Amino acid sequence: MSGIVIVGAQWGDEGKGKITDLLAERADAVIRFQGGNNAGHTIVRNGETWKLHLMPSGILYPGKTCVIGNGVVIDPKVLTDELDELRRREVDTSGLRISANAHMIMPYHMMLDDAGEARLGKLKIGTTRRGIGPAYADKASRIGIRVQDLLDEKILKKKIVAALEPKRLALRPYARDPRLDLQAITEEYLAYGRRLSEYIADTTSLVWEKLDKGDIVIFEGAQGALLDIDHGTYPFVTSSNPIAAAACIGSGVGPKDIDEVWGIAKAYSTRVGSGPFPTELHDDIGEDLRRRGGEFGTTTGRSRRIGWLDLVALKYAARLNSLTALVVTKLDVLSGLDTIKVCVRYRGEDGAEFDTFPYHQTVLHHATGDYVELPGWSEDISDARSEDELPENARAYLRYMEEAIGVPIVLISVGPGREQTMWTEAGLATAPGQTVAAG
Repeated sequence: MSGIVIVGAQWGDEGKGKITDLLAERADAVIRFQGGNNAGHTIVRNGETWKLHLMPSGILYPGKTCVIGNGVVIDPKVLTDELDELRRREVDTSGLRISANAHMIMPYHMMLDDAGEARLGKLKIGTTRRGIGPAYADKASRIGIRVQDLLDEKILKKKIVAALEPKRLALRPYARDPRLDLQAITEEYLAYGRRLSEYIADTTSLVWEKLDKGDIVIFEGAQGALLDIDHGTYPFVTSSNPIAAAACIGSGVGPKDIDEVWGIAKAYSTRVGSGPFPTELHDDIGEDLRRRGGEFGTTTGRSRRIGWLDLVALKYAARLNSLTALVVTKLDVLSGLDTIKVCVRYRGEDGAEFDTFPYHQTVLHHATGDYVELPGWSEDISDARSEDELPENARAYLRYMEEAIGVPIVLISVGPGREQTMWTEAGLATAPGQTVAAG
């Protein structure tokens, strides 16, 4: 295999950063293909915790080619702060490359995002208010500012004027805000351009070259399939396409360049922000899982909503992404439960049953889960390093999940540390790069 896409198979926060970091060791390049700093990846290695927002997860390997693709929207302050922090911690960032075609998040995008959520009140979407949606809106309206524009003062100023013109009414409450001063914005972003110029490149050609040589390229997504703007729980979604097909658009490669699609899923479900969540728990079990799973957002710190594993949604994500493999994370969080519920179908408000993900939002908003109960396990599994070391009931839970989805499980995570991730037999047979040992 050469091109491997890593996507979230739920509502995001599944542990993609940890898995991408694990695979990056034996890859030649990692490319982030969509989203912005509304996403966050947490990596724990050798007792150190790394919280990344824009950096591809392979950045912790010296000299590894790490690409921020054209499908990403970039807040340059966040990116430069992240670079400074990595350098402070003596991480080699020389392998970073930024697509000249990626779009910039501007100060007015954050203002518009904040004002939009405030205006919606109780109907708010639950965005991170990082300006992601307005930046993508400008991109679609063809008035966006791209990374390459930071290298040309004349073009940058003209484009900022053009972008601000249709926003005058919406930005009226911020009319006296110094962040909207044309000269100040221009100078600030030209300074960012000078800081980032050594990393700006034609990343599409760079990725083509690596694929043509047979190098292993990992395409890293943010968020999750159920937050996809086309196929997720609209309007409670992100502003981009976090599904596997977007890896092509967001990095400039063709569908035939993708050999494998690995979906990351927790052993239960979580969601941040508003929107339907059929398996959500509002009891002590949910609160206990939140506490033990550390379910608070990497980027926002917001508490995540907790629910039982949703096979209806997971099967939908598997088909939507053409998953070839599944990675199950946070299995250890379920330890100590006498029984574990798994949602196998939805029940509508009128009693109708749904074995497939409902297309109509009214149905989905009122859907509740129908469950099967599986026996739990009491053992602490955080020290398990192979499938054989897992309790029988934990292995049975994984088998049930695997058979229901129809996709082989290749990796199992039982804790935040890298060493707490084990390969399955199916995983060992398909692992990229050199042969690896379980655990």
